[in-house]
Amino acid sequence: MLEICAIASGSNGNCYYIGNENSAILIDAGISTKQILNRMKERGLDSGKLRALFITHEHSDHMRGARVMGKRLQIPVYMTAKTYDGSYKNLRPDYPRFFTFNETIAVDDFIVHPVPKLHDAADPCSFRISYNSLNIGVFTDIGEACDNVKTHVGKCNALFLESNYDEGMLWAGRYPQFLKERVASKVGHLSNDQTFELLKKHTNGNLRCVFLSHISKDNNTHEKALKTMHPLSDRFEINIASRFEASAVYQLSSDSGHKKQIPNNPQNLKLQFPEF
Repeated sequence: MLEICAIASGSNGNCYYIGNENSAILIDAGISTKQILNRMKERGLDSGKLRALFITHEHSDHMRGARVMGKRLQIPVYMTAKTYDGSYKNLRPDYPRFFTFNETIAVDDFIVHPVPKLHDAADPCSFRISYNSLNIGVFTDIGEACDNVKTHVGKCNALFLESNYDEGMLWAGRYPQFLKERVASKVGHLSNDQTFELLKKHTNGNLRCVFLSHISKDNNTHEKALKTMHPLSDRFEINIASRFEASAVYQLSSDSGHKKQIPNNPQNLKLQFPEF
């Protein structure tokens, strides 16, 4: 059995939990260690099971809590050397562990696969995490889905997948033109429509759950993201990862079963499709 949870998801901070009964890992620590631990506790997730933290890239909404998290919990913090060099010095972990894209990393029973991607960072990657026959993907901050991303997304049973912006809202919004162009570029973020196409064309029948992630506060809404994905709702469950609180804890087992645990304070989660 695996448990997965979006601890935080958005431009104000990102953190994703994958765990089994004995151990767990985090992908990114873009909010403070205190916030991460409090949100885990609220969802009944044991921080004592954490064995490692993996960083996708150096932007502060993915690395803000990395140094303190590693030091406080005495867990290794994995990233590439270029990510380390490109990060703010006050956010760097004391004893980083570097990896390259041609290797996999074993953490207890988990196998972590780094996935190179397109984003405006020094050495950006996403991750696919394998445990027994299950695969969990954390894919955010992607300007355009390259072949690496398409291949690894297609292997996943559950995904935290970026659906950052709505095209109409972005271009009609308040962002300056250069920032709009950056967001929509090949090294920016995925739009709702791009995420829909990725899910439609490159996932298989084993995918059970998608958490739409890193949703923009200014250029998207939960309702627009869900409406775009609605034609796929007969293929897998589609949920929202919130910037305000941890998501529901979603459980997966290798026998194709799954169970969603509703959090104590779910008002910010749109777990059912609205009428359109």
